[in-house]
Amino acid sequence: MEGRILKLIAALRASGVRVSLAESADAFSAIDQLGVQDRDTFRLSLRATLIKDARDLAAFDKLFPLFFGQGEPPMSNLSSDLTPEEAQQIADALRQMSQRLRARFERLLQGKSLTRNELEQLAQMVGLNNVDDLRYQNWMAQRMQRALGFPQVREALEELMQTLSEMGMDSQRLEQIRDLIRQNLQSIGQQVAQFAGERIVENLSEKPPTEALDDLLNRPFGSLSDREKKLIQREVQRLAAALRTRIALRQKRAKTGQLDAKATLRANLKHQSVPIEIRHRDRTRKPRIVAICDVSTSMRFFSELMLAFLYALQGQVRKMHAFAFIDHLEYISTDFSDGETSEAVSRVLLRMPSGYYNTDLGHSLQNFTHDHLDTLNGRTTLIVVGDGRNNFNDPRLDLFSQMARRSARTIWLNPEPPDKWGSGDSDMHQYAPLCDSVLLVRNLAELTAAVDSLLAA
Repeated sequence: MEGRILKLIAALRASGVRVSLAESADAFSAIDQLGVQDRDTFRLSLRATLIKDARDLAAFDKLFPLFFGQGEPPMSNLSSDLTPEEAQQIADALRQMSQRLRARFERLLQGKSLTRNELEQLAQMVGLNNVDDLRYQNWMAQRMQRALGFPQVREALEELMQTLSEMGMDSQRLEQIRDLIRQNLQSIGQQVAQFAGERIVENLSEKPPTEALDDLLNRPFGSLSDREKKLIQREVQRLAAALRTRIALRQKRAKTGQLDAKATLRANLKHQSVPIEIRHRDRTRKPRIVAICDVSTSMRFFSELMLAFLYALQGQVRKMHAFAFIDHLEYISTDFSDGETSEAVSRVLLRMPSGYYNTDLGHSLQNFTHDHLDTLNGRTTLIVVGDGRNNFNDPRLDLFSQMARRSARTIWLNPEPPDKWGSGDSDMHQYAPLCDSVLLVRNLAELTAAVDSLLAA
């Protein structure tokens, strides 16, 4: 039992749920107190101690029954209810089938479930032992059912019923046999699906979490699956917290700068100008940031991560103005005034549904200069998050040049390498000379480094 609990914890971590050692210890303490006799109490004790975020409840509810199932689905046996004449009719009808089909129907009529060894052989045959993503549970279960001949059994069932009817079997008995075979077929299907889920989560729990995470940090955004994107979104919160601590410490240390003679003299007038209290120049200056993010289909996930980073680091920024655009610009800072960052990002993305081939950065820059140009000044860092693709619309380089001149510096974060700039509908080769720097950001590791350097400068 302890081993399965540890595997459940490992699978939760591999699924992106943060479970600390203290929470794991709490889970074992709760089980010692409440026992494992009552399955629902056992489930709730693990749920209450291991899950601290409501967003992770779905992951727990999906994984728990795969480690602690309710046993094999029930199977029915008709053999004892058959008269000798009916048993002989079924035997004669089965002899007309191939040996493989005959064996399948005999097993279904006897109500025999699959043995562990048979399930292991099926798993090896269909490649289940190499799968560690629960999204493939149903697909792998279907492959196992095909290997068991489920499609052929379903097709041959009506032929068997027709043969038995021609032999004179009672219609009520025929319906009973048909229902029994279908129910047992469904039970074996459930057994196979349960086993597939159990094997996948075992594979998931055995996967080293650090290796998986390191791999995701360096994987290009475009190659991530939906499950991996969720893991990345969780990791952003941890990385942002680490960055916040590092930046705050950097700013604290920077406060002790050069001696400020004028401030020292003013502060010590009360001491007859004896320099008892020393004043230093404050060398730290929290940045003012204006971020313009492309949330079209190709850039949405990248921009979502960037916004989550910036708003998790609000304490290290003097002023933040955030904008999102596809074919027009919207001011989105008010969405982040309260509540969870992830909820705010979700509201923004819901309000601006993405689409293909409708990006118009030029028009969005026109919106910005008309309504929000006053957010830029000599202390502002202008950050643009996008791939510079504009669907052959006017890039409005004149407006972008005006925005760059008003800003202290202009930084562009782009996931596309320079050799793609200018290809197709890309205007990046024209925007790049107007920026102080263009950072290539293709994965979370590079995004973290970029945000750190932006706030450090």
